[in-house]
Amino acid sequence: MNDRQRVHEDLEAELAFLWRRVRRLSIDLARQVDEGLEAAAYGLLGLLADGGDVRAADLAEKLGLDKSTVSRQVTQMESLGLIQRVPDPQDGRARLIHITAEGRSRVLQLRAARGRWFGEALEHWPAADVDTLAVLLKRLNESLAQE
Repeated sequence: MNDRQRVHEDLEAELAFLWRRVRRLSIDLARQVDEGLEAAAYGLLGLLADGGDVRAADLAEKLGLDKSTVSRQVTQMESLGLIQRVPDPQDGRARLIHITAEGRSRVLQLRAARGRWFGEALEHWPAADVDTLAVLLKRLNESLAQE
């Protein structure tokens, strides 16, 4: 194994470890919204808050989830008043998923909590290192999006 392969494998291992930690945090934060709310619902609410109304099938594609999973989450979040289904102005037969004011408020609360978690974890890092990490992660996400 050459040095580049070793570095890539080390990177994969570190990212996998980070993913598990962030997933655990997402589960805990989702439970703060509602005990039965799935962690993936946080991502769904975030997409709606950032991107506006969307069809459920498009949400499933963007999140890389099965349509049945998204459908279950949509039903659950609708019952909690976090989202609502609205007519699609482009196709009267279709429905769009729309985040409610309560849903948007919860996303902001969850993002603030997640931001505090990262802030505490990084409080002893030099600001320039945190800035560099953010730039590099953005570049990594852009590269992965091209795959």
